[in-house]
Amino acid sequence: MSPVAAKAELGAFLRARRDALRPEDVGLRRGPHRRAGGLRREEVAELCAISVDYVGRLERGGGPWPSSEVLAALARGLRLTSAERDHLFSLCGRAAPLSPAAEHIDAGIQRILDRLEDTPAQVMGQAGITLRQTPAAVALLGDETAYRGLARSGAYRWFTDPASRDLYPERDQEENSRVRASMLREGVTRYGDRSFSAQVVTALLGHSDEFRELWHRNEVGLRFPAEKHFDHPEVGALDLYCQTLIDADCGQVLLVFTAAPGSDSYDRLALLSVVGRQLLDDRTR
Repeated sequence: MSPVAAKAELGAFLRARRDALRPEDVGLRRGPHRRAGGLRREEVAELCAISVDYVGRLERGGGPWPSSEVLAALARGLRLTSAERDHLFSLCGRAAPLSPAAEHIDAGIQRILDRLEDTPAQVMGQAGITLRQTPAAVALLGDETAYRGLARSGAYRWFTDPASRDLYPERDQEENSRVRASMLREGVTRYGDRSFSAQVVTALLGHSDEFRELWHRNEVGLRFPAEKHFDHPEVGALDLYCQTLIDADCGQVLLVFTAAPGSDSYDRLALLSVVGRQLLDDRTR
């Protein structure tokens, strides 16, 4: 396929995927006077963190070829399946990153997440990387997607940054440490000695006495309890339940936090959901 034909095919593919989505499919509100059936280009640009002008040029078959980073953003924003993401990369003459390094959230999990915007929920990858959060999850846990390098790993932050433990009661921290070390060991076994999990382990062995001691215990199979306790700086103590949905193919986990109706934690979590809605409104203005 010639470059001109490939760009035309790319544009047609992007337009088709945009037209196939509705605002509610991606967690946006449909206005009362909306006529467009699919998403607007402005909405795609916002979801993908790229300019509206560039979206338009790509859809018209123009502009420079997208980088791998832009392609990954388009795949996320347009809620592509893994097969559609691979096709997108192929149209641009690029090999799609191999899972789990791609950290692409498949459309099925993403659709569930989009419908949980008022509930604290997030998708986790290997080594405790947070791949996506609802606004309510940001209000509860902070923006865990903003980190770079090894600090993207929640396990790395746990053993190297004391502030990462501030949300958790001291009585739970020892168990939390053991679970994180156990899950890192399983991650290295699954993904290999060159994986991100292995990089995190190597770094922690050189920087954390606590982690070294836990690593040499060789514990595996430990998991976080379903009931979680938080000392939140804005609303106080929270006793929550964490439900998990596991995508075994890519090793990603969807976490959803809820509280027992009628409890103090239920009311406090509802307050945090309002904060999350305000965050979302600020982001979409």
